[in-house]
Amino acid sequence: MDESLSDVLVEYELAARSTLTQTAFDYIAVGAGDGISLEESRAAWRRYRLRPRILRGGATPDVSTEILGTKLAMPLVVAPTAYQVVAHTEGEVETARGVTAAGGLMVVTTRATRALEEIAAELHGPWWYQVYVVSDRRLTEALVRRATGLGATALMLTVDTPYIGFKRRGHFAPITMEQHLVNFGTHLTPGAALEDVTAGMAQDQSITLDTIAWLRDLAGLPVIVKGVLRADDAVACLDAGAAGVVVSNHGGRQLDRAIATAVALPEVVVAVEGRAPVLVDGGILSGTDVFVALALGAAAAMVGRPILWGLAAAGAAGVRRVLDGYRNELDHAMGLAGVSGIGDFGRDLVV
Repeated sequence: MDESLSDVLVEYELAARSTLTQTAFDYIAVGAGDGISLEESRAAWRRYRLRPRILRGGATPDVSTEILGTKLAMPLVVAPTAYQVVAHTEGEVETARGVTAAGGLMVVTTRATRALEEIAAELHGPWWYQVYVVSDRRLTEALVRRATGLGATALMLTVDTPYIGFKRRGHFAPITMEQHLVNFGTHLTPGAALEDVTAGMAQDQSITLDTIAWLRDLAGLPVIVKGVLRADDAVACLDAGAAGVVVSNHGGRQLDRAIATAVALPEVVVAVEGRAPVLVDGGILSGTDVFVALALGAAAAMVGRPILWGLAAAGAAGVRRVLDGYRNELDHAMGLAGVSGIGDFGRDLVV
């Protein structure tokens, strides 16, 4: 490896701190409440130790994989993060350019601040669309159909955000109403009062397990449920029609003191019993963290903040450098641990 991903992320976070406004930096960096979940999510991955295999032949592993029919150059997905214009003037469009350059998979968020058409135009491979179901269901229906028409191959339903978790700083994104409406605006009733528009775009707190099948039938796409931290919830989601789940505590941004995803992942994997892919995010800051997640049974890991630090510091080139860093570190760890490919991972590799 030419450089440490840890050094890259420190460099980019420091660059973002110096170039972004304090409000913008805090919006990206700060966790909910006292930040306990934010810190514990990072530390939990580092508590695992590796048990490498020897004499397995060859040290050039294959890091490619496939999830729900989507071929990935590596088992890493760019997590949906809202309002990316906070980090870079081109926002999600610039992120898409970096993801494409790295051969990655991006999950485009409902709360994007660039038009879906512009983002999709820069994604030259498969991509997924993240869904926040909003109070005016007609808006969600319109956006889902629009994303599907633009080529999204799966939906990712975020379920841990009935409303925004309290943060001591950076609670609100420093964006304009125009930026907030960039995708919703096309589907609003002409002449609607601002208060009605705002209410219609708020999170729908009434969503249930039935929402999974509703989205699946609406789009004709597999639905992955993001925000699972319990085995029973994972099973219930699959029974309700989900094609996969993401073990996630929303990057420590929602319910403070929610358990770390590295702690929740093993019980979810056991409960799912191979019925569907289990992805995981939260505090994954190195390729070795990805290695641990795969050994614990995850099909892939997802990263959010590291991508935003790369975006803020160096645009598309920064996004690509971060993704390449994860790939190189994972490749390195697999080679040294005697793991030839993604299908070769097992729980015996970590303790």
